[in-house]
Amino acid sequence: MNIQLNRPQQGFTLIELMIVVAIIGILAAVAIPAYQDYVTRAKWQDAITALESTKLQTAECIQNMAGNPTSCDTDAELNTANGGTFAMPTSAANGTVTIARGASWTAGTGGTGGTAIYTLTGTAPMGSCVVTATGTVGTANLNWAYVNSGTGCGKNKTGVGT
Repeated sequence: MNIQLNRPQQGFTLIELMIVVAIIGILAAVAIPAYQDYVTRAKWQDAITALESTKLQTAECIQNMAGNPTSCDTDAELNTANGGTFAMPTSAANGTVTIARGASWTAGTGGTGGTAIYTLTGTAPMGSCVVTATGTVGTANLNWAYVNSGTGCGKNKTGVGT
């Protein structure tokens, strides 16, 4: 007497495997651009952090120069006003962002209202974005605002601005 036992089916069908591959493809299509934006924002934050020491030196210099930003628009002026040896960083994020002083610093009136400007310019991998940091002299502080420029260069790419 020959008895044959029914064995349960093992493995997956081709249709089931194709559905899993399709789901993974859809998830990857959504996740990869989001991850790339995340990496780009992290590099921009590195550049903005590199500018922090310069912003602090600038604020101290402006305070020492009676609220006049135009007296603090070079490293030499920052060093004279603050009594130190300071050198502004010129790049960040492994060279993908260039840091420079803006050309149009203004003096303000009566020690308030002047502006100090720094620009951060990204290379092609950074979306060729430009972030402009503008410090406006208030009565007791220097208020910084960030503006993005360039095609597709919003807060989602740089992490700052509007």
